[in-house]
Amino acid sequence: MSQPAKVLLLYAHPESQDSVANRVLLKPAIQHNNVTVHDLYARYPDFFIDTPYEQALLREHDVIVFQHPLYTYSCPALLKEWLDRVLSRGFASGPGGNQLVGKYWRSVITTGEPESAYRYDALNRYPMSDVLRPFELTAAMCRMHWMPPIIVYWRAASRRRRWPVMRKPMASGWRIL
Repeated sequence: MSQPAKVLLLYAHPESQDSVANRVLLKPAIQHNNVTVHDLYARYPDFFIDTPYEQALLREHDVIVFQHPLYTYSCPALLKEWLDRVLSRGFASGPGGNQLVGKYWRSVITTGEPESAYRYDALNRYPMSDVLRPFELTAAMCRMHWMPPIIVYWRAASRRRRWPVMRKPMASGWRIL
């Protein structure tokens, strides 16, 4: 039997204690021995990122999962800083930047809007695939394999109704990694 892929889950939520959706999504990950959950806001409350440490973590894992809420059509500030610092030229891209070649990138995104809000004719004016394009391009720059993202469209008013539905995609997501 082959070994399961080593998964690094980079969790970035500045108000984690208030995010029911993200807590539900994290629960199955914690139960797997091959998954390392790395809470960026817990580790770097001052935003001073230990780049060599983070790069070593990336080298040790096969699949990198970026779990975060969608903030202004992007990621929270600390994750953006992490991307800019850690996926540096010479490490992840450019001459000699081959440390992530062949690894897998998966985005797990929570939103505060229903899926219907992400259409050309709706509130956000673009489908989620367009909104996430910068992450897909970053994965390509690092020569990583882009995996289909897992999107949880969540509204506070729908918590009870959505909870069972949102657990299934993530649980099945851990099985395929």
